[in-house]
Amino acid sequence: MDRPDLARSDRVLISPGHAVGITEAMIHQVVHGFYGRIRRDPALGPIFERVIAADAWPAHLEKMCDFWSSVMLMSGRFHGAPMPAHLRIESPTGEGLNARHFARWLHLFAETVAELCPPEAAALFVTKSQMIARSFQLGIAASRGEIPPISQVGLSRG
Repeated sequence: MDRPDLARSDRVLISPGHAVGITEAMIHQVVHGFYGRIRRDPALGPIFERVIAADAWPAHLEKMCDFWSSVMLMSGRFHGAPMPAHLRIESPTGEGLNARHFARWLHLFAETVAELCPPEAAALFVTKSQMIARSFQLGIAASRGEIPPISQVGLSRG
C-alpha cells in the first residue's frame, strides 16, 4: 500500500515495520545474513551463484535492501519488476523454480530473522516473506500455463 500523498518519512512512521521496531540497519543485517545463508546452501546456492555473478552481489544486496525497505517501512526505495527475473531462473536440473525451492527459501529466511530480530519484527518479516513467496509461485505457475490467468477463471464454464 503505497501512499504517494505522504512524504517518505511519514510513510515510514506509519509502516507496519516501524511499529514493531524494524529499522534500515535491521533490514541490512537481515538481507546480508540471509543471502550469506543462501550462498552456502547446497540446494539454493548453486542457483543463485549461476544467476548472480560474483561481482554483481553488492548491487544485488543493495537492491534487496531497497526491496525490503519498501515492503517493511514503505520507503518507496525499490523500483523494479522482480517477477520477470524469477521467471527466467532455472534450477541445476533444468526445471524452473518450484515449491521445494520456495520452501527452502522460506525456511532459511525464517531462521535468519529468528536469529537477528526481536520476535514481533521476525514474525512480520516471516508473514511478508510468505506473501511474497506465494505471489511468486502463483505468477510462475500462471506463466507456465499450470493455472489459468485470473481474468480467464470462470470464462470457460460454457
